[in-house]
Amino acid sequence: MSDFETETGSELSTTDRRSLFPAGAEQPAEITKVRSAAADAWHELRRNAVFWVGTLIALVVLVMAIWPSLFTNADPNYCVGSRQMQGPSGAAIFGYNFQGCDVWAHAVYGARNSLLIGAGAAILAGLLAMVVGMVAGYFGGWIDAAVSRIIDVALAIPLILAAIVLMKNLPNDDQNLRLFALIAILGVFGWTTAARVVRSSVISAKQQDYVAAARMLGAGNGRIMWRHIMPNVLAPFLVIITIALGSFIAAEATLSFLGVGLQSPSISWGLDISDARVHMREDATPLIVPSVFLALTVLAFIMLGDAIREAFDPKMR
Repeated sequence: MSDFETETGSELSTTDRRSLFPAGAEQPAEITKVRSAAADAWHELRRNAVFWVGTLIALVVLVMAIWPSLFTNADPNYCVGSRQMQGPSGAAIFGYNFQGCDVWAHAVYGARNSLLIGAGAAILAGLLAMVVGMVAGYFGGWIDAAVSRIIDVALAIPLILAAIVLMKNLPNDDQNLRLFALIAILGVFGWTTAARVVRSSVISAKQQDYVAAARMLGAGNGRIMWRHIMPNVLAPFLVIITIALGSFIAAEATLSFLGVGLQSPSISWGLDISDARVHMREDATPLIVPSVFLALTVLAFIMLGDAIREAFDPKMR
C-alpha cells in the first residue's frame, strides 16, 4: 500500500490508478509530499557548496571571537620592543609586528570587536528596516510617501563620510563609547537598503488573496502584518541583512584604518592593517594576516547571503 493510500485510509482501485497514472506511465510506490517554502529552501541550501563554505568560515570566526584562547595562548597586549619585526618562530607562528606584539594573537583577538560591531549594527539596521518598511508598505498613502523621501535623503548621505564626521567628535580615550557609537552610526545610516526591500515585499504580499481573506474574516492590521505578511518578508530580509553584516564589518575596519574608528589599546583588524602598512616593505606579514582574516570574514557573509537568495528564489536555481 502506498503512502497516499495509507493517508486516505483506503486502497486505490485499478480504475483509480489508471485515472491517476495513464497507461505506459510509471506508477510510483510513493507520492512525495509537497514541501513548504522554508523546507524547500533548506533542501536547496544543503546541496549548495557555497553555503557550507560560508557557514564554516563564519562559524570559525564566531568561535574565535567568543573563545580566542582556543586559537592562541599569547597575550595580544603583551608587546616587547626588542621583538619588533621578528620573523616566525615556535612562540609566534607569524612573527611580531613593529610594536613587538604577536601578529597571530592580534588577528585572533581582532575578530571579537569586528563581529560585535558588525552584528550589533546589522541588528539595529534590521529592526529599523523591518519596522519602517512594514509600516510604509502596508499602510501606503502619505506614510509611504514620507518614508520614501526619508530613505532617499538617507541614501544621499555616504555611510563612511557620515561616520567620519560623527566619530571625529568623540574622545579617543573612551573605547567603549567609540564601540557603541560605531554600532549606532552604522546601524542608523545603514538601514535604508533593507527598508526598501522590506517595503517592496510587503506591497507585493498585501495584494495576495489570503491577506484579503484574513481582512474579510475580521483580522486586524497587527495580526495581518505579523501572521500573514511577515513570513513572506523574512526571506529577502534575511538575505539583505546577512550581506549587510559583512559590509558593516568592512566599514568598521575602514574607519579604524582611517583613524576615526577604534583606537589603541583596542584590537581591530583595521588598526592592525593601518599600523602594518607603514612597515610593509620591511615585513608584509603583519599586513597580510589581518587582511586575510578581514577578507575571509566579509566574503563568508556575502557567500551566505547569495546562497540564501538562490535558495528562496526559484528563478536563480
